[in-house]
Amino acid sequence: MNSELLIQSLPKQGYALLPSLLSPDLCNRLIESYNDSQLYRKTIEMQRYRFGQGEYKYFQYPLPEVIQKLRSILYPPLSVIANEWASHLNTGFSYPADHDQFLLMCKEKSQTLPTPLILRYERGGFNTLHQDLYGEIYFPFQVVIVLNQAGVDFSGGEFVMTEQIPRAQSKVMVIQPNQGDAVVFTTHSRPIKGTRGYYRANVKHGISEVKSGERYALGIIFHDAS
Repeated sequence: MNSELLIQSLPKQGYALLPSLLSPDLCNRLIESYNDSQLYRKTIEMQRYRFGQGEYKYFQYPLPEVIQKLRSILYPPLSVIANEWASHLNTGFSYPADHDQFLLMCKEKSQTLPTPLILRYERGGFNTLHQDLYGEIYFPFQVVIVLNQAGVDFSGGEFVMTEQIPRAQSKVMVIQPNQGDAVVFTTHSRPIKGTRGYYRANVKHGISEVKSGERYALGIIFHDAS
């Protein structure tokens, strides 16, 4: 993992693209496990809740080894940036350097349910703009990894982010990662330096309509849910 890329990209644009974080073999194995019901605690049909059109499943504890490792490896360098952002925005919150310690903070607020998930979109599928907040404690970054290849396995399905700057129109960012690429992005908001110090920009994310094929993705969220 390129920690320097995170440090450079996240403060500048609110997201970072990490190429080839997962191998094609690992991606394919995660897709193949999609129908293994023993791995999941809950399945969500997006259309039912007006989240979009598609399906996603929350993994249950114990997490698959690759997901547990991703959470443990990605969290420490992100916690450094998270604390910088908390300072800029005067949140009064401090993130521990170790992910297990952060999960203990979640547990103290009765947030004990795992949040990593796998998503599947078929033709016509999409995900409305949203933020993944599951309780009082949340981590300001999350990760999505595309598990199959745009232009081969599916078309459309771009990753979309909007950034709302106070008293201005929203900025839109559109990203199309390759198989195994990870997008690290802000969960809720980020600080932007202005002439009078830092101000808060609200960020949402979603998926554009899948035009053909099936799109699979893995979502790594670092806080647990209540």
